[in-house]
Amino acid sequence: MTDLKTRVCDAIDANAAALLENSHAIHRVPELAFQEHEAAARLVHDVERAGLTVTRGAYGLETAYESEIGTDGPRVAILSEYDALPGIGHACGHNIIAVAGLGPSLALASLGRDLPGRIRYLGTPAEERGGGKELMAQEGAFDGVDAAMMIHPAGVNLATMPCICVSEVEVTYRGRSAHASAMPHAGLNALDALVTAYQTVAQLRQHIKATERIHGIFTHAGDAPNIVPDRATGIFYVRAATAEDLAPLKERVKRCFEAGALSSGCEVEINWARADYLDMNTSWPLAKEFQQNAEALGRRFIPMEKVSGSAAGSTDMGNISHRVPSIHPMLASAPRDVVIHNPEFTKWAASEMGDRACIDGAKSLAMTAIDYLTRRDLQEAAAAAFAAGAEVSARAVGAAYHVDGAAHLGGCGCR
Repeated sequence: MTDLKTRVCDAIDANAAALLENSHAIHRVPELAFQEHEAAARLVHDVERAGLTVTRGAYGLETAYESEIGTDGPRVAILSEYDALPGIGHACGHNIIAVAGLGPSLALASLGRDLPGRIRYLGTPAEERGGGKELMAQEGAFDGVDAAMMIHPAGVNLATMPCICVSEVEVTYRGRSAHASAMPHAGLNALDALVTAYQTVAQLRQHIKATERIHGIFTHAGDAPNIVPDRATGIFYVRAATAEDLAPLKERVKRCFEAGALSSGCEVEINWARADYLDMNTSWPLAKEFQQNAEALGRRFIPMEKVSGSAAGSTDMGNISHRVPSIHPMLASAPRDVVIHNPEFTKWAASEMGDRACIDGAKSLAMTAIDYLTRRDLQEAAAAAFAAGAEVSARAVGAAYHVDGAAHLGGCGCR
């Protein structure tokens, strides 16, 4: 095992220049969810250049891809993300995630017949918006996978990403327009309906758990002050610690929307996202191995018990973690006071510190994959930990996808 780890780390070092060139190129040309054509093409090119077969447009998504490595043994999925945020580019550092998934996959492939298992390297689009991993999972992307792993950049090193569930919903009220001065009595004010709903949601916030969040904006509120608005639209995020908490909270929010319609006489259309994002069901046996491997490279991790419970985002990797044992650790790519999803982090994602995260992330994932593929005890520990919550996870997965949901909604809430 030690020899294999040395070999994959050496292979990543040998390929470091190409990996960092890809990271910087993806960073220079930020592409939004489902539009990551150049990023995907770059990553696929390097996989094919290594002599591996790649399936483009994998699992129904044009900018997804898949490469299967190895022929026998347990299968580990290693994931890349590469979509950006509107206006602020790679403020989530997905250029780092992209090559931190590519690097270990190519390094493990270079072991040839000495690879002690199988790797499914997946390019997964649309994490920021659209739930790409959930959409791919619906088409079988994680069938036959025994464990899944990826990293995420941050301002600190953490064994996992603190995550909560999120569901996006768009509410539209339709009323009747009229002259707001001459004939206000003839109108039905859709904006009043939305304002009432917003205020009702604000009142609901007083009576939800500390781990729950509801926040929203108005995206259309009328066309002119002297016309009673006949249409008003808002978008809201509903967050909860677990899928089992999310479902009843969504129902309470729905009743707030219905109250707006009832009080105003308007009609209401409530569209939930096709894919909810689930909490992160971290495989701690795997996460501990990852941390040890990263610490061997000189990184120091903040104990999870010292992380604020309120500092939680969302990711569609959570959806995968309820299907197979999974890890989603965070590696420092910027100073601690620089938080992800702001323009300052965008700069650091292509900095020397961001480059180190690319290489350290690639090496740590490669070594953790070797740990899993070579150690029966680790495979059994990960399987047992996952089985302990399998019933809850099955319910979470069953509630996360809505075939009639709106395809243009859904995301981690970062945009």
